[in-house]
Amino acid sequence: MNRKSYLLSLLSALMMGGALVLFFGFRSENSGENYQYRQFSTVESIIPGGLGRSRVIQTSENGSEVEKELKNFYSMVGINFGNIANNDRAIVERINEWSAQGWELFSVTTGVQSPSVTDNGGGTGGIFITRYLFRKSR
Repeated sequence: MNRKSYLLSLLSALMMGGALVLFFGFRSENSGENYQYRQFSTVESIIPGGLGRSRVIQTSENGSEVEKELKNFYSMVGINFGNIANNDRAIVERINEWSAQGWELFSVTTGVQSPSVTDNGGGTGGIFITRYLFRKSR
């Protein structure tokens, strides 16, 4: 199996898994309990040279979009592990903030998009996206 076929198969499997999580995840274990849900997403760039844009994105309760900048996985010299550690801290801070407000981290779904696969199986970048779904009893 070539790299392109492998990536397409992996992306299909992730999408199917995400659909199952969404379908079954919204069913309450206790059918008498009613939940409200809230979600934020992280989009982390996998573009060499630090040229991509990485963000935490959420929609506020009034419907406006709220973004917080994250660091890109790559800098001019390659993978930047300091940037990854910085992003981890920022994401955990958001999770802790929402947990302190009474939200329970209910589901985490990940996916990768790499649209720039070349004929020789190489790539020029992509994104790594993670969705964090929280719930709270009404």
